[in-house]
Amino acid sequence: MSNKVYNIKEIADVIGATSIQLVDPAAVINTLAYDSRKITNSRQALFFALVGRRDGHQFLQEAYRSGVRNFVVHAEAFEIADCPHSNWLVVPNTLHALQLLAAYHRRQFDYPVIAITGSNGKTIVKEWLYQLLSPEYEIVRSPKSYNSQLGVPLSLWQMDAQHNLAIIEAGISKVGEMEAIEVMVKPTLGVLTNIGHAHDDGFASIQEKTREKLRLFSVADMVVYNPTYVDATIAVPGRQHFTWTIGEGATLSVDAHWQAKAQRYVLEANVEGQAQRLTVPFTDRASIENLICCWAVMLVMGYEMPVIMSRLQTLLPISMRLELKKGINNCSIIDDSYSNDLSSLLIALDFLKQQRQHPHRTVILSDLPIAAQDTRALYVKIATMLEGKGIDRLVGVGEHLRQQAALFQMDAQFFDTTEELLAHLPQLGIQNSTVLIKGSRVFGFERVSRALTLQTHETTLEINLNALEHNLNTYKTLLKPGTKLMVMVKAFSYGSGSFEIANLLQFNKVDYLTVAYVDEGIALRKSGITLPIVVMSPGPETFEQLIAYQLEPEIYSFAELEAFMSSLSPAGPAPYPIHIKVDTGMHRLGFEPDDLSELLTKLKSSDKIIVKSVFSHLAASGSPEHDAFTLEQIGLFDSFTKNLASGLGYHFVRHIANTSAISRFPQAQFDMVRLGIGLYGVSADDYRALPLQSVARLRTGITQIKRIKEGDTVGYNRKGRLNGEGTIATVKIGYADGYSRRFGNGVGKMRIKGHLVPTVGDICMDMCMLDVTGIDVAVGEEVLVMGDELSPEYLAKAIGTIPYEILTGISQRVRRIYYYE
Repeated sequence: MSNKVYNIKEIADVIGATSIQLVDPAAVINTLAYDSRKITNSRQALFFALVGRRDGHQFLQEAYRSGVRNFVVHAEAFEIADCPHSNWLVVPNTLHALQLLAAYHRRQFDYPVIAITGSNGKTIVKEWLYQLLSPEYEIVRSPKSYNSQLGVPLSLWQMDAQHNLAIIEAGISKVGEMEAIEVMVKPTLGVLTNIGHAHDDGFASIQEKTREKLRLFSVADMVVYNPTYVDATIAVPGRQHFTWTIGEGATLSVDAHWQAKAQRYVLEANVEGQAQRLTVPFTDRASIENLICCWAVMLVMGYEMPVIMSRLQTLLPISMRLELKKGINNCSIIDDSYSNDLSSLLIALDFLKQQRQHPHRTVILSDLPIAAQDTRALYVKIATMLEGKGIDRLVGVGEHLRQQAALFQMDAQFFDTTEELLAHLPQLGIQNSTVLIKGSRVFGFERVSRALTLQTHETTLEINLNALEHNLNTYKTLLKPGTKLMVMVKAFSYGSGSFEIANLLQFNKVDYLTVAYVDEGIALRKSGITLPIVVMSPGPETFEQLIAYQLEPEIYSFAELEAFMSSLSPAGPAPYPIHIKVDTGMHRLGFEPDDLSELLTKLKSSDKIIVKSVFSHLAASGSPEHDAFTLEQIGLFDSFTKNLASGLGYHFVRHIANTSAISRFPQAQFDMVRLGIGLYGVSADDYRALPLQSVARLRTGITQIKRIKEGDTVGYNRKGRLNGEGTIATVKIGYADGYSRRFGNGVGKMRIKGHLVPTVGDICMDMCMLDVTGIDVAVGEEVLVMGDELSPEYLAKAIGTIPYEILTGISQRVRRIYYYE
C-alpha cells in the first residue's frame, strides 16, 4: 500500500495496455494485489493475474468476490473473466506490467536508494542498516526477504513522500533476471554482500553469477563491495567504489581477532589515519562480514567514526523468522516480535489468517516507528488492515496506539509499556485463540512471547514452512494440466505436525488430505480444515465418528464395504463418498482384480454410497530394478479402473502414483497423485535430482560437561570409552525423544560449533553423551541433531533404516516450532 494514488487511465499508459475496458475511469489505485487470498483495501487495489506455478487468471472471480474491481490480465485470458462492473487492462505480460508500474513509481521520488545484492547476508545487512541509519532517516525497506522479480516491485511500491531513504534487497537465481530489477530500482548506492554457491545451477560459472549480480549497479554513484568476492577480470560498475575486507588490500581493511575466553571478536582497523577498535558479540564469520559491510556503508554516507563505533556495538542478531508455537490456554502463538512496520505486519496478518485451529484471532501490537506528523494516517491504515483480516481482539502497547484507540472497532485494550502489559497479562484472559505478537525491537516483545508460549521440552524440531511450500510447488511443476494433488499427512505429517501443516496445504489449495486413522482426521476438522480428508484405516468402530466429521473412508474389502453401508443412516448425507483400494501387487490391502464383478454388484446395489476415487499402491516405484513390475502394476490398475467405471456408469478419480512415481512414471499420474515424504524434503528415489529443500532441523542443548580420565567408562553397561583422557558433553535428547538406541557408541553424530562429534556409550531414555574432546564448548551450547549434512537420509543410513522412520519417530514431546523466513 502506497500513500500515492494513480488514476487507472494513467496506469494504463504506464504499463502499455494493449486493450482497455473502463467502466469507472475515475478509479484510483494505491494497492497492488497478486494473490486472491491476500486482498487488502480491495476498492483501491489493482489485481495482476500473474502466470507462474499457478495461473492468476483462475482466481479472478475470487478476487472479484473480495471486492477488487480493477484487473490487469494477459491478452489471451481476457475472455475467461466473468466479473461485471470492473476495469480491465490487457497486456502481453502481467509480470512485466507490474515491473513497469513499480519503475514508474520509483521515479516519482528523488531521495537516495540503497540496493543490496549478494549470495548471502542481504536481509541481515538491510535490517542492520535500517537500525544504524534510522536516527537520521525515514527509511522504507524491503519487507522480510522480498527480493525476487515479484518481491522487488512490491517493495518499491511502498516508497512515498514521508520517506527520505529506501533500502531495497535484490536476489536472482538465473541469468537475465537482474536486468529487469535494475530498470526498476536504479540505485544511487550499491552494496554487494558476498558471492557464494547459492543458486549455482542458474549460472555457468561463479564469474557469470558475479557479473549478473553487479548489473544492479550499472548507474550507481557508489558501489560498496569486498574485492575478495570479485574476480580481478570482472569490471565493477558504478561511478565510485569503496572496498572492504578482513585482511589487507581494501579501502577499509579490518583485522578480526577471536578472544576464546570471552567468546567474542575484536575488530581493528585504521580509518583516515586513526586506529579503531571494536568489540562485537558475534561468533561466526558471516556476521562479522555483514557488520564490516555496514561499517563501510556508514563511512560512504559520511558518518563520523565515534557515531559508527557506538552504533555498531548496539547491533544484535536479527531474527527474520515468523514462528508458530504452541501456547498456553489452548492458544497458538505467532511470534514476530523483533520488527514492526506496515509491510511486515501485513505479511504476518496474512499468515494469521491462514490459521483456523482456534475460534479467535488476537493481535498484540506495539507502536510502529514513524514521524509524528503521520501518526493518524498510519493507524487508520492499520485499523483497516486488522478489520479486513478478521481480527477479533487487539492488545496495543505504546503511546501512539493508545492515542488512536478510537480507530479500532474490535475488542481492544491498550497499555503504555510492555511492563504494564506483562503485569496485566493474566487478567486479559487470552485463550482459545491464535495470537500474533508483533512488536518493534525496542518494546522487547520476546518477553511477551515467553509468557504466552507453552514451556515444554528444550529439544526442538524446527519446521521450515518456506521449504515445505517450495517442495510442494516443485512437485506441482511435474504434474500434467488438470492433475489433482493428494497430500499424505498421516503419522503427524511424518513427524512434522498436524493442523500446522494442514493449514499450509489448505492455503495452497491441494485437493485432498490423507490420514491413517479417524482421530487424526477429527483433529484436523476441529482445527478448521475443510479440505476433503481420506482415512486409510477407518475400522467399523469408527464409522459413526467418521461420518459425523465428514471424513471419507478407504474401502479395501467386502466385509468393510458391507459394514460401512450398514452404518449409513437413511437420513444421512447421500450418496456418501468412498475410496476403493485395489491390490495390483503390493499384497497388503485392497480388492483383488478378480473381485471386479462382485465389487460392481455390491456398489450398484446401494444408492447410499458413491465411488469418489479408486486407487492402488505401487510397491517399488523408486527402485529401477523393479521397473518392469511397476509398469505391470500401472497397466493392471488402468485396466481394472476402466472396467469398473464402465460398469458403474460414472467417472471417478483414479490415482496410483506416489512420491517417487510422480517424477519417474508420469504416465501413472492419471487424475491425481499422492505426495508423501517428498513434501518434507526427502527424495523418494535417486532417479531425478529434484531441487528439494530440507524442512526439519532437530536441535538440543548441552546439559553438563565432564572431564574423563583415561580408562573411565561412560553410560549404562560401561560401554562408552574414550581413547585416553577427554571431555564429554551430556545433551538433552534420548530414545524417548526418538533418537534411537542404535545411534549409541559412536554410530550417531551431532554437530557442535561446526564440528561433527560422535556419541559415547548407550543412548539413554532422555539424554545421551557426546565426545567433545578438543572443542571449546559450554553448558547451554546449541547442538544440531538433524539438519544440513545430518539429513534424514544420512541418519537413516547410519542405523540401517529409512528416512520415514527417522522423521516419524521424533516424539511428540519434542517441541515443534514452525517458521517462515
